[in-house]
Amino acid sequence: MSIFKIKNLRIMKIAFFSSEVYPFVKTGGLAEVSNALPKALSERGNEVRIFTPKYKVGNYENVELMNCSAPEKLTVSLGADFEEARFYKTFLPHSSVEVILVENEKFFGRESVYTEDADEGERFVFFSKASLEFISRSDWKPSLLHVNDWQTALIPYYAKNKYEKLGNVPSLLTLHNVGYQGIFGKELLEKASIEGKYFFPMGPAEYYGKVNFLKMGIFFADKLNTVSPTYAKEILQPEYGAGMEGVLREREKDLSGILNGVDYSEWNPATDKFIYKNYDENSLENKIVNKEYLLKEFKLNAEEDVPLIGMVSRLVHQKGFDLFTEALPRLMSLNAHWILLGSGWKEFEEKILSFSQKYSDKFKVVIGYDNKLAHRIEAAADIFLMPSRYEPCGLNQIYSLKYGTLPLVRRTGGLADTVKDFRLENPYLLKIANGFTFDEYSVNALYRAVERALKIYEEKDIWKRLQLNGMAEDFSWATAAGKYEKLYREMISG
Repeated sequence: MSIFKIKNLRIMKIAFFSSEVYPFVKTGGLAEVSNALPKALSERGNEVRIFTPKYKVGNYENVELMNCSAPEKLTVSLGADFEEARFYKTFLPHSSVEVILVENEKFFGRESVYTEDADEGERFVFFSKASLEFISRSDWKPSLLHVNDWQTALIPYYAKNKYEKLGNVPSLLTLHNVGYQGIFGKELLEKASIEGKYFFPMGPAEYYGKVNFLKMGIFFADKLNTVSPTYAKEILQPEYGAGMEGVLREREKDLSGILNGVDYSEWNPATDKFIYKNYDENSLENKIVNKEYLLKEFKLNAEEDVPLIGMVSRLVHQKGFDLFTEALPRLMSLNAHWILLGSGWKEFEEKILSFSQKYSDKFKVVIGYDNKLAHRIEAAADIFLMPSRYEPCGLNQIYSLKYGTLPLVRRTGGLADTVKDFRLENPYLLKIANGFTFDEYSVNALYRAVERALKIYEEKDIWKRLQLNGMAEDFSWATAAGKYEKLYREMISG
């Protein structure tokens, strides 16, 4: 291979498609990934353009929005109907990553990012078509298309069948959560320009008589990946595959797992602007100050030998809150303080609030989302609990490690890939362990794991060693971006 070709290979043009991107819009971890990964790829010398809808509820106050000139607007066909797309250009803050915002008042001028409206599928068909139409008319030609979850999963199909101008550009579909698939009535086939030959029982588009966007993406994308190695294996099994396990097993050789990174500029106790007192591995005594202040804020007694268990989560089945609420009567018998921040299923909210009233001397709950409080819980807690039923990657356990807060997790998905269990009966684990895990999804397994962690908390030298092990871990996006870059190059080279 010539020197010119080797040099040319180093710069890839990556079109990155996502339904949400921080700081413009965020409903979950996808938004953070869609910010941090493109930035990390750009820092490695690649040219990345992000395509995302321009929502009415989006935050665009601190960025400059520029009209695109090539093209500024265009018309998108949705079966017999037509809708206009207008495009704006901006940049991710503190980066050179260009962001193309796709605007349409009918589809994105609503009071929430995702809806249960009858045209929910049509909204993201429009976004996908508009984005590819924009690329096909511009001078910028991507080396690769990277799509994320069901909202953009039709793009690999369109690229291969509807937009010949793009050439034979490869596509990667990242499955952030296979449980969300984009399933709609077959009347959407025409608007989505899905050919009838793909809609038949067990076919690429069909799922129990309906259209399944994610299934189409799994079928047409050149490569598939998930956000942790363990989740990539789990989704091949019925327990975690959400009905897609059979289709995924057919693509197993094209499926891999790359663990998400975290943004240590946002989540680092040494620089965190939200916590009471900054600290690092050489000043862990300041972590105790954070605990004392948070306990005082929540009117809990600051007792040195009583550990604080923190939780920041959506209160849903996936996150293990059916298990947690069932276990609460037993957990409240343990000698610990609890602070929980989150919102979700009303029944879980009500049960948890009821227990916090009954055990107000040890269990405090805030329903809602508060980013500042989330940081303070991470800094103050001794243990961070994540009893997830399944967890494609998880971020809070990684934040916890950096903050010297020992994660206690169910061993699934990304939790299994990041948390290494310690047991007193295996002291040799002290060299590598950074938290606690349990396997069985049961009240008894959860209770025993918490009980075990509280016993180890009494061993101060062991506890500090586990804290230091966790704080030394590196889950930065630079590591993850290098793995994505390697996968991209394999795809581009064929």
